Amino acid sequence: MPQQPPPAASLDPGQVPGAIDEPPLISADMHPPVDLAEDLERFNARLATYLKPEDIARVGAAYVFADAAHRGQMRLSGAPYISHPLAVAEALAGWHLDPHALSAALLHDVMEDTAITKEQIAERFGQVTAELVDGVSKLDRIEHQSFEEAQAENFRKMLLAMARDVRVILIKLADRLHNMKTLDVMRSEKRRRIARETLDIYAPIANRLGLNALYRELQELAFRHAHPLRYRVLSKAVKGARGNRREVVSKILDAIRQALPAAGIDAEVMGREKHLYGIYRKMREKHLSFSQVLDIYGFRIIVKDRATCYLALGALHALYQPVPGKFKDYIAIPKANGYQSLHTTLIGPFGTPVEIQIRNADMHHVAESGVASHWLYKDESSIDQLQKKTSKWLQSLVELQSTSGDSSEFLEHVKVDLFPSEVYVFSPRGKIFALPRGSTPVDLAYAVHTDIGDRCVACRINFETMPLRTELRNGDRVEIITAPNAAPNPAWLGYVKSARARSKIRHFLNTKQHEESAALGERLLSHALRDLGLALAKLPAQAWDRFKRASGARSQKAVLAEIGLGKRLPAIVARRLAEGVEAAAPAGVATEGRAQHAILIHGPEGVAVVLGNCCRPIPGDPIVGLIRKGRGLVVHTHDCPAIAKLRSERGNWVDVEWEPGITGMFDASIRVIAKNVRGVLARVAAGIAEADSNIVNISMDDDSGEATTLFFTLQVTDRVHLARILRAVRRIPEVVRITRYVDTKH
Repeated sequence: MPQQPPPAASLDPGQVPGAIDEPPLISADMHPPVDLAEDLERFNARLATYLKPEDIARVGAAYVFADAAHRGQMRLSGAPYISHPLAVAEALAGWHLDPHALSAALLHDVMEDTAITKEQIAERFGQVTAELVDGVSKLDRIEHQSFEEAQAENFRKMLLAMARDVRVILIKLADRLHNMKTLDVMRSEKRRRIARETLDIYAPIANRLGLNALYRELQELAFRHAHPLRYRVLSKAVKGARGNRREVVSKILDAIRQALPAAGIDAEVMGREKHLYGIYRKMREKHLSFSQVLDIYGFRIIVKDRATCYLALGALHALYQPVPGKFKDYIAIPKANGYQSLHTTLIGPFGTPVEIQIRNADMHHVAESGVASHWLYKDESSIDQLQKKTSKWLQSLVELQSTSGDSSEFLEHVKVDLFPSEVYVFSPRGKIFALPRGSTPVDLAYAVHTDIGDRCVACRINFETMPLRTELRNGDRVEIITAPNAAPNPAWLGYVKSARARSKIRHFLNTKQHEESAALGERLLSHALRDLGLALAKLPAQAWDRFKRASGARSQKAVLAEIGLGKRLPAIVARRLAEGVEAAAPAGVATEGRAQHAILIHGPEGVAVVLGNCCRPIPGDPIVGLIRKGRGLVVHTHDCPAIAKLRSERGNWVDVEWEPGITGMFDASIRVIAKNVRGVLARVAAGIAEADSNIVNISMDDDSGEATTLFFTLQVTDRVHLARILRAVRRIPEVVRITRYVDTKH
C-alpha cells in the first residue's frame, strides 16, 4: 500500500502517454530512478524471451498508464510505488503469462489507490484486463462490522473471481510475494497479522494450485515475520548442522550417482536442504528438538520417463534399506493439485534417514509451477489433466459460495478445503477419491453426490460395518449405505473434514430450520390470534401488507420463521395484525370464539422444537414452553430448576401439552448410587436392557469409596416406561439408590 497517497486526479485514457504501438517499456523522456531502470531492463529482457513485439508494446502502455496513475505515491520503504506493480508483473513474466495478465499486474492497484475506474481500464486495455484488475482489487467504500468481516468479504470476492479466471489468483499471489519480501518496514503487529494470513490462506492456495516453489517461499517469509526469534534460532542451528552433515550428504550423493548409472539409468541427482518452516512444523507437531530432526536434507532425482522412475526406485532400495510405511506413489495416484512423484525414505550412512523424490522432467515442471505450467509448457499432455483438476476445484468454490451463509462462513469452508495432506479411498466400483486427511465416510458420501450425503445412514469399510465417524485411511474400500427418508445429522459437523460436506450439511440444516421454524411460528401465531378472536387463515392480505411495511419483514413466511426462532413475540405480532384487520375491514373478518388453547408437542421436532437438556421432559411430565431467541420453542418440565433462572423472560412463555397418543423414543437421565464392587455396571446395564430400554450414554463420578455414582442417559417411551426401568434397577442388590436426574449446569 502507498504511504499516505495524495488524491489522484481521474485520468482520461486519451491523455495518458504511451500508445499501444510504443514498443519500449523505458523511453528516453521518462528518466526513471537508477534502481527502477535496472528492474525495467530486467523485465524487458524477460518479456523478450517469449512475447511478440506488439504484445510487449501493450504491456509497455500498461506500465506507462500505471506510472502516471501512481505518480507521487511512495511505498513505506521510500521507493516509488510503481516499483511494486512492476515486481508483481516480473514474477508473472517468470511464469510466461499472457499480456492481459501482465497488464493487469501493472494496473492491479490503480482502482484501489487512485481515482481510475474499471470503465477507464476497459476502454484503454480491454474488458479482459479490466476484469482481472477488478478481481484483484480489494472491496472499497463498503462498511463492514469488523476488520475480519472485511477481510472475509475480500477473500470471497477474490476467490470467486479466481473461479472465473485463474489468472486473478496468480496476480494476487505474486502481489503477496512481493509484499512479504518488503514487509520489514511495517509495524511488528501488522507484520505478524499479514504473515499469519499468508500462512493460513495464500500459501495453502499456492500449494493447492501446485505452485510449489512459491508455496515454500511464502511459508519461509511468513515464518520469518510471524516468529522472528524462532526463525533466527533455527536458521543458526541449520547453518551449524550444515557443516557437520556435509560429509554425510556428499557420501550419499556420490553413492546415488554411482548406483543409478550402474543400473543403466540416466538421471539428474540434486541434494536439497529442507526449508526452515518445514523443520519447525515437524518439531512442533511431533514435539521434537532440533537434534532429533535428522532428515533436514533430501534428494531429488529427475529421470527421462515414467517407467524409469520405478526402475530408479528399485535401484535405490537395493542401495539403502527403505523405511517401512514411508513409501508414497503420487505417480499412480497424483495429488489433487496435479503433483506427481515417487517418495521414499531410506536409512543412509550412520543411520541417517534420507528422503528421496523421483520424477521425470514433465512432472518436475508441474511440481514447481503447477497451474502456471499451462503457460510455461503448453504442449505437454499432462497439463490438460492438471487444468481439469484445477477447474474442478475452482468450480467447487462457486458451489461453496452458493451454500455458505456469509463471507466468514465461506472463508472458513475454503480454509478447510486447503488442507495440504490427503487420504485416498476407493468406492466399491474402484473409483479413487482424494479427501482431506482425517475424513470420514460422511465426507466421502458428499464427495460422491449431495443426495448420497443427505441420505447416508451407515457404511461398510473394507466389507465391515463401521460407524460413520470412523477416520478413513489410505486404500480403504468404502461403501455408503443410504435410506430414502434419512436426513443429515447435526452431530456430523463435529467430525467431517471436507469443506463440501460441512457446507452441504449446514445448508440443509439452515433450510430445515427455516422450514420447521416457519411451521412452529404458524402454530404459535395461530394460538395468539385465537386469544384475540381471529383466525390466521382468514386474515386479509391488507393486514399482512401493513405489518410487513411497518416491521420491514421480507415476507409472511419470514415473519413466521422469526416467530418460531424467538426473534418475534407471537402476541405482539398478533396484536399488530389485529390492528391491521380493524383498519382493513373492521366488520367483515370472520373470527373464532376467544379461547385458550395449548400448543401440542409431538416430540423433539428437529431444530424448531427442542426438549430441554437440563430436565429432559418425556410424555407424561407436566411441561411448559419458552420461546428462546435463535433456538425456537424450548420445552421444560414444570419443576425444572432452569425455569427459575428464566423468570425475566415471562412474556415468552407459552402453554404446551403432549399430543394424545404420542409415540417415539425420548431421552431421560437417571442417577444410580451403587456399591463399588466388581461387575455392578454390567448388572445395572443388564437390568436396563431387560426393561426394554437402550443406553445412550454412561458416565460416573470418580469415587474410590464404598459406593460409586453412575449416570445413564436412556431412551424411553414415556413416564410409565421410565418408572418400570427404575423398579427393575432398584431390585439389583448392589443398588443403594436410584433417582431421575436433572442437570442443573444446563
